Amino acid sequence: MQTKLVAPFNEIQEAEELQSILQACVHCGFCNAVCPTYQILGDELDGPRGRIYLLKQMLQGKSVSHYTQQHLDRCLTCRACETACPSGVRYGRLKDIGQPILERQVSRPMLQKSVRFLMNRVFPYRYCFEWLMRTARLFKPVLPANLKKKIPSKQSEVKWPDFTHDRKMLILSGCVQPVLAPEIDIATARVLDKCGISLIKIDTASCCGALSYHLSDHQRALMFARNNIDICWPHIGQGIEAIVSTASGCGVMLKDYGEILRDDPEYANKATKFSSLVKDLSEIIVNEDLSFFTKPDRPKIAFQAPCTLQHGQKITGVVERILESVGYSLVEVSDQHLCCGSAGVYSIFQPRLSIQLLTNKLSTLIKQSPQMIVTANIGCLMYLKTKSQATVKHWINLL
Repeated sequence: MQTKLVAPFNEIQEAEELQSILQACVHCGFCNAVCPTYQILGDELDGPRGRIYLLKQMLQGKSVSHYTQQHLDRCLTCRACETACPSGVRYGRLKDIGQPILERQVSRPMLQKSVRFLMNRVFPYRYCFEWLMRTARLFKPVLPANLKKKIPSKQSEVKWPDFTHDRKMLILSGCVQPVLAPEIDIATARVLDKCGISLIKIDTASCCGALSYHLSDHQRALMFARNNIDICWPHIGQGIEAIVSTASGCGVMLKDYGEILRDDPEYANKATKFSSLVKDLSEIIVNEDLSFFTKPDRPKIAFQAPCTLQHGQKITGVVERILESVGYSLVEVSDQHLCCGSAGVYSIFQPRLSIQLLTNKLSTLIKQSPQMIVTANIGCLMYLKTKSQATVKHWINLL
């Protein structure tokens, strides 16, 4: 794609990167074939190729409007297009860089601004989010049925396992998962203990920064990233084996610290080292002896592969292999590459599209009547639960 960025866009730090991404696109349209929003809306501008054109026009000095913003807002950033693209176009990166530029040119309505502001000030901060959940549970009995389903019951307190092994790994507590489903990390610690690994929980860790980054507040996201690196650095110096991620959405962001901080003279090298240690839980478990967990006659299950796992981290088939190796029977799921509609806070900003995607996803997951649905990301898990008749769990809970 012939592209020439104009001032002031040709002077920004990422100008060369933007130019390179845009020039890699050959207009083939393979991306549209796998794009969830294009499949539903059928509009070229609601597919990756169209959105690339919109960003290209902006960077070449053409006028942009709230229509440009609307088409980009409808993007889930699921990155299925990247998996399908034969030219390796880094669409997700293009959108991450281009969206804040657009935000500075097109003002949002006050209500949208306020909601985005509040989300950015509540969701990434665990204690604020915990307060929000406590308040929501208090009013849950009088809320409409569709809202009740979105408010999980409070989980009982469980003591963190106290195990000591020579092999040590870190886990960052994060922001929403400890409030919504603390049993996931507890289960992870117990399973890794059986594998001879001590899991050290970092309670003072920040949000990974993904939500802020995708809401165009890059500075806040970088602040979170630097804080997490600083907190983990002493443990990294002591030779910890890995930094474990039990939420694939967070895992993508943690693995990207090296890239988003590459121009920071103080943190560039540290961020690269940090990201090199980040592993999705499945990447660790698959290499361990799982004979302890094997049992016959396990129930039939369906695995929902989060976009952040299969397209973001490029990990496919690993969780399925683990579960099958310990005795579970996995049903075949069609259109596995399509998003469930959760996509961070997408379900809040784009409810109509999101519900359609969720309905489509659940119909494929339950088609062969599994006894349970399992996933690898807290956002997908909570969203699937709002509409699923089948039990939904994080896959580590099955071990």
